[in-house]
Amino acid sequence: MTNQPFHGIVSGFRFQLSRSLRAACGHSLRAFEYPMDFPVLILALGAIVAGFVQGLSGFAFGMVAMSFWVWTVEPRLAAAMAVFGSLTGQVVAAVTVRRSFSPRQLLPFVAGGVLGIPIGVAILPALNPAVFKTCLGGLLAIWCPLMLMSGQLPRIRFGGRVADGVIGAAGGIMGGIGGFTGVIPTLWCTLRGLAKDEQRAIIQNFNLATLAVTMATYVGTGIVTRDMLPMFLVVGPAMLVPSILGARLYIGISEIAFRRIVLSLLTASGVALLAASLPALLQPLH
Repeated sequence: MTNQPFHGIVSGFRFQLSRSLRAACGHSLRAFEYPMDFPVLILALGAIVAGFVQGLSGFAFGMVAMSFWVWTVEPRLAAAMAVFGSLTGQVVAAVTVRRSFSPRQLLPFVAGGVLGIPIGVAILPALNPAVFKTCLGGLLAIWCPLMLMSGQLPRIRFGGRVADGVIGAAGGIMGGIGGFTGVIPTLWCTLRGLAKDEQRAIIQNFNLATLAVTMATYVGTGIVTRDMLPMFLVVGPAMLVPSILGARLYIGISEIAFRRIVLSLLTASGVALLAASLPALLQPLH
């Protein structure tokens, strides 16, 4: 026998999510041709996997979550959820995986990141969904194999703190677009040859600072609205426990093992996104 009260609650929740999504996205939602039932399970699944990966690695919530959400969610809405989930995960990591850091070493990254965030936020409203998928897929497909091979690449010794600031600005721009603050700085720190815990300390604190600024900017510019609250209430609880478990596992796992697993999955996600988006971009205009 069907549980009518539960069925009514779920149906009402789905209707509210659908109405909120359309209010937040407006006409741009039509570009996705998605039905009225909002994919709550996809939201939760993306948050669960991304939360675990971020807890384990200290970054990559936005990239992992977007590999799920970019198929069904309008870019600005997905960006807001990615920043929210990334920031929540960084707060969890700050409590569960504490690492000392050098303020002098961290400052150029944070200063550059804060300057780059407004640029990313300005770019976000103009994003085309197909272009967004292509750029994200290309980033995953190129950056992740580079990270896998980074142990064989020459170590970067030049640039000093100025170069660190430029890399921080690039991370800030990516953060403004969708919460991807740690992507470029993580690759940079790896190519710098930093030790695992030293890199974790820089990326964790950089992400925490820049994501907090990004979230405040999203709220201040109206990208985050009350209508998005139901989505946040799905993402937050879904990623919380996996993020804690990932952070616990980080202490005992080798860097090589987790990089191979996570980055291989991200590479596959990038290839899939490119395969889905490139035909739309290459299709002649009628």
